[in-house]
Amino acid sequence: MKENKMKMANKKIMSRALKDSFMKLNPKTQIENPVMFLVYFSSIVTTILFAISLFGYKDASSGYILGITIILWFTVLFANFAEAIAEGRGKAQADSLRTAKKDVEAHKILSHDNKENMESISSALLKKGELVYVKAGEQIPADGEVVEGAASVDESAITGESAPVVREAGGDRSAVTGGTMVISDWLVIEVTSEAGESFLDKMIAMVEGSSRKKTPNEIALQIFLIALTAIFILVTVSLYSYSIFSSKEAGIENPISITSLIALLVCLAPTTIGALLSSIGIAGMSRLNQANVLAMSGRAIEAAGDVDILMLDKTGTITLGNRQASEFIPVDGHSIEELADISQLSSLPDETPEGRSVVILAKEKFGIRERNLHDLDMEFVPFSATTRMSGVNMKDIEIRKGAADSMKEYVLMYGETYSEQCDKAVKNIANQGGTPLVVSKNHIIIGVIYLKDIIKTGVKEKFADMRKMGIKTIMITGDNPLTAAAIAAEAGVDDFLAEATPEAKLAMIREFQAKGHLVAMTGDGTNDAPALAQADVAVAMNTGTQAAKEAGNMVDLDSSPTKLIEIVRIGKQLLMTRGSLTTFSIANDLAKYFAIIPALFMGLYPGLVALNIMRLHSAQSAVFSAIIYNALIIIALIPLSLKGVKYREVSAGKLLSQNLLVYGLGGIVTPFIFVKLIDMLIVATGLIS
Repeated sequence: MKENKMKMANKKIMSRALKDSFMKLNPKTQIENPVMFLVYFSSIVTTILFAISLFGYKDASSGYILGITIILWFTVLFANFAEAIAEGRGKAQADSLRTAKKDVEAHKILSHDNKENMESISSALLKKGELVYVKAGEQIPADGEVVEGAASVDESAITGESAPVVREAGGDRSAVTGGTMVISDWLVIEVTSEAGESFLDKMIAMVEGSSRKKTPNEIALQIFLIALTAIFILVTVSLYSYSIFSSKEAGIENPISITSLIALLVCLAPTTIGALLSSIGIAGMSRLNQANVLAMSGRAIEAAGDVDILMLDKTGTITLGNRQASEFIPVDGHSIEELADISQLSSLPDETPEGRSVVILAKEKFGIRERNLHDLDMEFVPFSATTRMSGVNMKDIEIRKGAADSMKEYVLMYGETYSEQCDKAVKNIANQGGTPLVVSKNHIIIGVIYLKDIIKTGVKEKFADMRKMGIKTIMITGDNPLTAAAIAAEAGVDDFLAEATPEAKLAMIREFQAKGHLVAMTGDGTNDAPALAQADVAVAMNTGTQAAKEAGNMVDLDSSPTKLIEIVRIGKQLLMTRGSLTTFSIANDLAKYFAIIPALFMGLYPGLVALNIMRLHSAQSAVFSAIIYNALIIIALIPLSLKGVKYREVSAGKLLSQNLLVYGLGGIVTPFIFVKLIDMLIVATGLIS
């Protein structure tokens, strides 16, 4: 079923691309790509030459001119098709997003003081700053911030992720997106965007490519290609003038036709990269969209490819985000079994990941099974920010576990001691990058639980790969310097920023940028907004605040901090693809120059036969073969421009030498092989005698 849907989607994209290929023949569209506009203009000129040839004027045989004209028009259409099929992917994605974007009935709150006073209006009429009430089963009518309530929200229409997420007032998970669905409870939302400027509207515009602007590198490359094309125009005009002079001197009719020289110009101009340049940029944007990342500009993707500093949050990126109990350390003569038993009892009602890990560790190491809470007649004392401890009361037993300083204050208050042995255990755990939880029974310290930040599998290897690419990784954490240093060493990052504040992050980014580095970072909170606004590549989490999303130049719909590494890969792949195909295109032109020129001018200079190393049949067959190859190579390279050149984590120097070898040498060799094969085929079929 899924395969059939994919086939239907691909078929729809192909048919739309074919139609758009002809729609793009509009001169206003063609002139946006100067290199391909040259081919477009050349097609018109040869069409006129063919029409004139039917009335007696013979620049060359009518059949030859017609053949060249048809191939030139196909070259233009193939270039249009490459761009259209890249755009087609985005349009297909935009179509699915439009199904989520629809006007719905919104419950607008008329007074901030009386939230029960509401009226029902169309979501299209909502304005920034207004409050709306959304209950379970209703669609969120507009982008906004939750100002009251908490609810489960289905964001699958935007992110593709079926699992609901919690959105609540306050904190860093208060932003909601229009088009998503509330599936439990209720929310009061303050609208943060005007009609037509919502997150979904921006996303549709970006994936369609309607708001895609050329990046600085793309503009620079296009200027280079225009300059190269201008040089070849001058060369071609000079060759024609020289052929007229030489033929008069030799007393023979000029064997070089205008049609042949137009075809020669198209073959020598960098039409391959000119045809594919736009599709490479659009495909890069599409790959980012497929990774569930919305780029607010093409410049951000390009900057991702040039990034050499990666600032990563520790929690959720480098570590799993949930500390796990890894060891019981008894003190003052107490046994490890007693500590494990007391620790498990204190954690039985504790549903936090840390609490569950204590229960599991006691069960796995000492076989202590979970007890029935009801039978134990247990009263749970929840953790609070004030006491910084939690625990249980049961009959004559009072068990507590918590932060070392809070527990020290707690036992001293009851006249008990906080031993040097306990203090030493706490410091050892902190020095190793862990979190110590001190455990007491009836106000007497029993021991310490070692909570460890678990480093994600494969993270160290990823950072090693980044290092090979010349990217420096920096861990950002609120931990103290000792803890941060231990985790940084275990994870293999190059540096760290401990006790990170918004000001410290901003200062670090500015310092690196002042030294000429490009910096990428992720963030989700309002306190991250200044640093995100300063970073060259700033990825805001979709679950984050509106301030963070507005400060970033990318939004990760999956809200995965590790996505930054994938974004850098996509950016580098985009630059690699553009560079590789530019190398291939220019190498192609070089090869075609040496393949065609001798064959084209050997009628004027018989000595050039020796340079016709491909042994092409004639001047006309040489030009015809080259122009056919020139058109077909565009079609052949469309899959590569869409998929991108295969990315490998190696140094820039090694990558450059490999690409020069593959695409530079390949670009020189390929025309010699295929132009000769096409020449043999057209001669064998009698197309050219």
